[in-house]
Amino acid sequence: MRRLIPVTDPTTPASSAADREWTLDELADAYAYPEARRPWLRANMVSTLDGAAQHDGRSQGISCASDMRVFGTLRGLADAVVVGAETVRLEGYRPAKAREAFAARREAAGQGPAPAVAVVSASLDLDFSLPLFVSPLVPTLVLTGSAAPSDRVHAAREAGAEVVFAGDGSAVDPARAVAELGRRGLGRLLTEGGPRLLGQFVAAGVLDELCLTLSPLLTAGDAQRIAGGPAVSVPERFALVSLLEESGFLFTRYGKI
Repeated sequence: MRRLIPVTDPTTPASSAADREWTLDELADAYAYPEARRPWLRANMVSTLDGAAQHDGRSQGISCASDMRVFGTLRGLADAVVVGAETVRLEGYRPAKAREAFAARREAAGQGPAPAVAVVSASLDLDFSLPLFVSPLVPTLVLTGSAAPSDRVHAAREAGAEVVFAGDGSAVDPARAVAELGRRGLGRLLTEGGPRLLGQFVAAGVLDELCLTLSPLLTAGDAQRIAGGPAVSVPERFALVSLLEESGFLFTRYGKI
């Protein structure tokens, strides 16, 4: 991070952050969660200039090293990372790691050593032999509906995952998922998609904040946008909170008005 473009009242003054890489502490201060008495759901996504959220099926090809530093920082601040089952399969999700750079900050905030990963899945069509389920530092949660296949619920629990019912049918209700995580003391929430899951959170009106990296690339093609699914009847307006720039990449942070 080499340049700060002030928008509101940034934590780190522009003069002290110009022309050098930001420390992880500075990034953590800039992206600190607000003091909220309810769960706060933040999304972190990356998009090309022409709106593609992926290239060749994955987001890595449109990212950069600084984007990954922001990615790691947002994880370092979160209680739980909420992700869709398809993204777990495509991106090869592994358990979140404890990072020394955030250890003192997490301890002071009463957090565990690493965020839990919460996987949203109606069918529970997941490989429960993966490290994400059998050897996480913090037990993985699986969010599903009460009508989920009982054999898959059993398989998830046998692997060591905590199954959380957040819907009366087979599907997960986005608002209920957020509430159920909050009831477990997981109030600082971060979703990394994929697009379908983010679209569900948007449609349900439960997304509080979007951290969007705009990649200076053009890919064309028919890749997904950062949010998919049915359109909302009335678009919800967000306000720009902060904007960082490095090598043409824009790191934006928007909050619900």
